[in-house]
Amino acid sequence: MKQLLPLFQFALLAIPLSLAVQMNASAKDLKDIRIAVIPKVAVPFFDDCNNGAKAAADKLGVQYQWVVPQNTQGSTQVRILEDLISKKVDGIAISVNEPKSVEAAIKKAVASGIKVVTFDSDSSKSGRSMYIGTINSAAGETMGESMAKAIGGEGEVAILTGQLGAANLNERITGIKKSLSKYPKIKVVATEGTEDDLAKAVSTTESLFRGHPALKGIFGVSQVGGPAVSKVMATKEFGSKKGTVKVFAFDDLPDTIKGVKEGYIQGIMVQRPVTMGKLAVEHLVDQITGKETAPKDVDTGVNVVTNDNLGSYTK
Repeated sequence: MKQLLPLFQFALLAIPLSLAVQMNASAKDLKDIRIAVIPKVAVPFFDDCNNGAKAAADKLGVQYQWVVPQNTQGSTQVRILEDLISKKVDGIAISVNEPKSVEAAIKKAVASGIKVVTFDSDSSKSGRSMYIGTINSAAGETMGESMAKAIGGEGEVAILTGQLGAANLNERITGIKKSLSKYPKIKVVATEGTEDDLAKAVSTTESLFRGHPALKGIFGVSQVGGPAVSKVMATKEFGSKKGTVKVFAFDDLPDTIKGVKEGYIQGIMVQRPVTMGKLAVEHLVDQITGKETAPKDVDTGVNVVTNDNLGSYTK
């Protein structure tokens, strides 16, 4: 028996670090689990995500923090991730601004035993366990088809986006272009970035109208697009564009909803941010406690909201 003891001790020491981390995590009480959620930036869409995430954290009884970047630069999210790794949180959910820039930091977090999921905007090569949010290419196809019908299958259209490197926005644009490829008489004459800044989006929209007087449609693929176009159309210079230039936007910000009610915007692709936040926290906790061992991406879907169903959709 005395000879077997050293062998038993050696076997214990040989347990892989990753397994030891899992054993420790599964043994944690819910009240000791720390979850951090990182949005892209401080805008109303992510306020809804925060509401859903915090409600889920409160219900489960885990510790929760909402860590907001001061800008949309990838390096800012990297610094936040590094800080959370040093603080040894148990789980991180992040909506990614620049997919490539955060890959190494997310891989480092995962290697240290932290569960990481992405929501709203993905970094698919980062080693995160799953993505929760809109399948943006499909939403873009729906948006493109809606526009094609609204302008009768022909004419010039422009795309107003946010951060040019944002994966989710580029996936929407890919979906739009795929849908429009069925309509050879529709031409995309411009794709302009706004960095999700409303003032920049307003000035960019004004330039689009001046540079393309025959424009028949504008896609607002980030959340500032709809409000910006509505604001520009409400001016004396561009008031004649209302109704003649069709507008389809993303996300139900108050100004976007107002734009639909007042006839500036024909339709909104409304995502489910509250659901994204809620599911992000729930899946992280299940992974940390060992209840979820084979996570799969979750499509939270979109609602196409027009004046006809403005009061009856959910998120």
